[in-house]
Order: sequence, then structure tokens, then C-alpha cells
Amino acid sequence: MLACTLRAAPTARAAPGLRAGTVGSLRYVSSVGQTLTEKIVQAYAVGVPNGKAVRSGDYVSIRPAYCMSHDNSWPVALKFMGLGASQIKYPAQIVNTLDHDVQNRTEKNLIKYKNIELFAKKHGIDFYPAGRGIGHQIMIEEGYAFPLSLTVASDSHSNTYGGVGALGTPIVRTDAAAIWSTGQTWWQIPPVAHVELKGKLPVGVSGKDIIVALCGVFNKDEVLNHAIEFTGDYLESIPVDYRLTIANMTTEWGALSGLFPVDRTLIDWYYERLAKVGPNHPRITRERLDGLARSAAAAAAATQADPDARYAKHLVIDLSTLTHYVSGPNSVKISTPITELARKNIRVDKAYLVSCTNSRLSDLEAAARVVCPTGDLKAVRTVAPHVEFYIAAASSEVEREAKSSNCWQKLIAAGCKPLPAGCGPCIGLGTGLLEPGEVGISATNRNFKGRMGSKDALAYLASPAVVAASAVLGRIASPDEILPPASSGIPSTNPVSEISVKASVKEIEPTKTSRDSAAQVDNAGAAVDILEGFPSKITGELVFCDADNINTDGIYPGKYTYQDDISPDKMAQVCMENYDPEFGNIAKPGDILVSGYNFGSGSSREQAATSILAKGINLVVGGSFSNIFSRNSINNALLTLELPVLIKLLRERYSTTHRQATRRTGWFLTWNVADAKITVTDGSANGDIVHEQKVGELGMTLQEIIVKGGLEGWIKAQI
Repeated sequence: MLACTLRAAPTARAAPGLRAGTVGSLRYVSSVGQTLTEKIVQAYAVGVPNGKAVRSGDYVSIRPAYCMSHDNSWPVALKFMGLGASQIKYPAQIVNTLDHDVQNRTEKNLIKYKNIELFAKKHGIDFYPAGRGIGHQIMIEEGYAFPLSLTVASDSHSNTYGGVGALGTPIVRTDAAAIWSTGQTWWQIPPVAHVELKGKLPVGVSGKDIIVALCGVFNKDEVLNHAIEFTGDYLESIPVDYRLTIANMTTEWGALSGLFPVDRTLIDWYYERLAKVGPNHPRITRERLDGLARSAAAAAAATQADPDARYAKHLVIDLSTLTHYVSGPNSVKISTPITELARKNIRVDKAYLVSCTNSRLSDLEAAARVVCPTGDLKAVRTVAPHVEFYIAAASSEVEREAKSSNCWQKLIAAGCKPLPAGCGPCIGLGTGLLEPGEVGISATNRNFKGRMGSKDALAYLASPAVVAASAVLGRIASPDEILPPASSGIPSTNPVSEISVKASVKEIEPTKTSRDSAAQVDNAGAAVDILEGFPSKITGELVFCDADNINTDGIYPGKYTYQDDISPDKMAQVCMENYDPEFGNIAKPGDILVSGYNFGSGSSREQAATSILAKGINLVVGGSFSNIFSRNSINNALLTLELPVLIKLLRERYSTTHRQATRRTGWFLTWNVADAKITVTDGSANGDIVHEQKVGELGMTLQEIIVKGGLEGWIKAQI
């Protein structure tokens, strides 16, 4: 195991006064102790009183620099038009890309794509057609996501932008419609976790290995719904491509953002980028880069957190103890050194080098080195006969560069099957999906059950080099089995197997933060004003889905996500289908769904909330929720309650019985909204009391959003 620790954050020192400054377009004003995340939010917050420093926990209105949407641009446009809006508030703020279902050449999908293109042209929106690449890669290549900016997208992997020092965070479709019509939306600044990447990364070990290890070692929701800021003494030795991969998968780790600092490595990367795009690029300019470079060289306060910034948690991982790590099967919270899995002789049927996570030039080159160690196309190692190996570049630019460097030709010669620049199999769309009983290994970001095809398949995640080695050998394998030590980059005196044996793990429990459910319950108020039209009490029988980390693919399968004409009845029918096919027969309208921790993790699809509503369920109870699911719930008028004590009681009740994925409990929950109190009874709403507790107050603004049928209705009332 690898060396890592989790530490409680130190208490901040007293504030000596107010600070103010500017770096490029970033203006900030703060009292002592702001994180870099808070400083960037400060610069993009709207309506903050002069002199007030924003903090974790604050609800703020934000006006992001840019807002990207992809194939979901047409549903966002329909929401936008449904609001009664006729003009985009700030056309230069909006970017449309087509990347998810690019293999779909049906008339229906082509009409949707054409509608998006025509809408963008009509409103003066920057538009990138199918084939140009994955939206997140475009946002980076074209300079929309830029250091120290706040850039959002209606996709859960907006965290990617943190790899270039931008605060990237996901929003949902309704938020996007709000930004289109008003230029802004709401955000609660999350607690910030300081993640220290200590020590030097062994040569040959990649950014994917780092994030897969982090997801597997810190797998108890340590960073759930946090913003992450990465630091480290040797951080400048970590390439930007690695940073993008790490930031991208902080989503799977449970975080809302993953922010790397502005340093010499990043600035040099941008100067190289400037040489590629030329001097007339609208966003990547020498003036902008020179200003950033001067500020970073002077260690300007706006480019880094204050020395006494308040962090919720401090996590440390020793990179020098890392080896290649593999995630799975079917979970990002399980990570295993490649040497352990290689000994198990796990057959591979399909391999994938696609997606916004690991399809940049360096990733394709890493895979090409494995299939063609000598560089001679005549000596290329071919993919095992029973394996299908799919590749797709992150963008058309990356594909051109890969062909120029000859790595694309090496992969094709090895037997790889090329796909268009786009998402495809990663989201469960197009060619090459996993069939029942198959095993896949992928350099993508998610291996949730059923996401990349059949729910009866097994999916593993790994670095491009490990994926390529596994495809060639036909089983999960290390590149060290193919490459000589000099080629693999692993020193012959310190092989991978020794590195993994020498590592260790140590965790220290963090202190409670203001976001912990227990604190919310203890500090709950005694009475709440009830808005006209909002129920003072909500009651229903508890239907228990006894699992943690039920993700959005489990709630609403990805294959339906971009079918925009699915009826509410059909949505109700497929709700929770990948989690439990029997859910639809067990749960009834009026029930209260109760589940474990981190419910709704994964993608930003709002149908995870709306399908539950279509089922006739208006309240979901969990030990904790993914923030993006909570956001979708509020925006679509689905109520949620965090009640970890109730989850504990239910699990104790059924601890000696056979586990059922979904069961009716015979317990009824009544939420007295006016008294901010829940009561759980046995047999009926008037039965014997099993449990009572105070809960957080449901404020008037949230009540109004629910009464209006969600954020869309609330915005419509405002405009």
C-alpha cells in the first residue's frame, strides 16, 4: 500500500486586516485566511458588499467567465425558451460543443445537432461541431478555461479545468438556462480540502495512477462535496496533462473542483500553446500570459492561497510510493496495484483509450510506446486476438498531432479500432460497448455498473500504458511485462513490485465541519415560516435501497440520457433500473426513498432527480448526497434530507436478515416542516415512534423554488 495521511486542518491565526489586489482580470478583496478557491469566487461573485470576504459555506450569486454545454445544449435551449427569454444575456459567455453522441447518425440526432448549431448562430454563441472534440478539451485548447478564472459547464467533469489553474465546477441544465438568460446562477462555496502531493513521482507512473490511488485510499467520503486545492514540493515536475487527468477525476473522488496552482510549469505550457495557436488568438495572448508570469514570479497573493487560509481537511499522499494502480471492478473506490491484479490472470475482452480523461497526445504516445517499444512499425506488438481495443483522440487537434508524431499509426498497426473525437463508449453510446459477461479495461473516468454497456459486465480503470499492455497481453497486465526497464521508465534497481511493498497508509480522522449533518441537526431552529402552497407536513412509507454510492447511472441509465423525448411514464419505468431491476415493482407513488451515503454521485444528468419525481416520489432521504444531485434536486423540486442516524437504525434492523437491494420497511417518516422535525413510526404514520430528531430549517427561498416547480419556474417568475 502507499504512504498517505489525512490530517485535521490547523486553526487559522487571527486576521490582521483587509487585503486587496489584482492579477490580470482577477480582482480580489479579502480578510486574512482566504483559500485560492475563495479568492476566485470573490472575483466572480455578484452583489457581494464592498469589503466582505466570501467564505466556505456562503451562498453567492456567481457570474462565471464562461459556461459550456454539449449535446445537452438543445434541452438547455428549450428550458431557456420555456422561461420566456428571447436573448442570451451575454452571448460571449456561452460555448456550445457537440461531443457525446457523435457516432449517432440517425435523423433524430442530426436534427438535434442542427438545432443547436442554428440556435448558436442566431444568438452569436461560440459553436464547435461534432468531430472537433470533447467539450472540456476544447475549453482548454481554446483558452476559455484560463488560470484564475471561474468556468462552469453543464457536465460533471468541469473539474478538469482545475488542471490549468481555473476553478472549474459542474452545473446542471437548469443552471445553464439561468446563466443564458441572466448571466448568473447560485452556488454555495464548499469546504476546501488541502491535498498535498508529497515527494517525487516515479518515472513511468502517471497522473491517472495518482488519482486512481487517491480514490481508492481515501474512499470514505473524505472529500465529498469539497473543493480541492493541490500543493506539493515537487508539483512543478508534474506535467499539465497529468494535472488535467487528476482534476478531471476529482469528480469521481466526490469533489466539486480540483484546483492546481499557477506555477512555472503551467505558464511554460501556455507559452508553448501560444506558439501553436499564433499571435491573434482571442483568449490566449502574450499580454495575458506575461501578466500571469510576472504575478506568479512575484508570488502575488492572488495566485495562491493565503498562508493562514482555513481548510476543512489536509490530506497527504507520498507520490514516491506510487506504482501503477487499477480501479475496480465497477467502482472507483477500489484501487489495486497492478502487480496484484496481474497475478490473477483476469481476461480482458475490450480496452478503451477514449474520453476527456486520458485521450490527449501524451496519453496516446504512452500507449504507442507499449505496442511499439522499438519505434519501428514493422515490430509493433498486436492486440490479443480476443480483445477489441478502441481509441479516440480528445480533439481533432490532438488526432492531427498524434498522426504527425506517428503514434496514431502505431496504434492502428497494433489493431486498435479508431473512433471519432468524442465521448462514445465512456458514456455508453455508440460502438464497442461492453456485453454481458465481458471484462473491459479503460482509461476513462468511470467504471460504474452498466455505464459502458451491460450491467452484467465488469469494468476496470487504468492509465493508458496499463490499458495498452492489457490489450496486447489479453489480460490485466503491467507495461513492465512488455517494456524493458529503460523503455518503461521504471528504474531497474527499484521495480514496481518493490515500490508497492514498501508503501504504507496512515489516516487521522478530520475534525467536524459546518457541513456535517450532525452539526446541522444540533443547530436546527425550532420553527419555520411556511410559504403559501408549501406543505407543512410530508409523510410516506420508507422504501430502503441499502447501498452507498448509488450513482446517477444506477438511478437513470446513461443510454436514456440524451433521448430528449422520453415520457414521464417511461422515466418512472427505468428509474433505478441499473441499481435494481425490481425497484419499479417495489416502490410506489407517495413513498419516501431512503438510501445510504453519497447518493447521486457521478454525472450531472438532471434525470436522476426527475425520474424519481416521475415515479411519484417527492422526498429522498440519505446518509449524504452528492452535491450535484442535491443541486439537481432543488432545481427540479425534489426534496432531500440527510439523516445518517436513520440509515444506521435501518441497517441495524436488517443486519441479521438477507440483504435486499430494495425493500419496503413498514416504517413511515413524517417531516413536520414548520417544526423542523422528523418522526419515524412503525406500521403507519400514527404508529409507535421509532425515532425523532430535529432537522435543518427549510428556508423561504428554497420553499419558493419548490412551490414554483423548480428553479426554472422560479426564474420565469423573476423575469
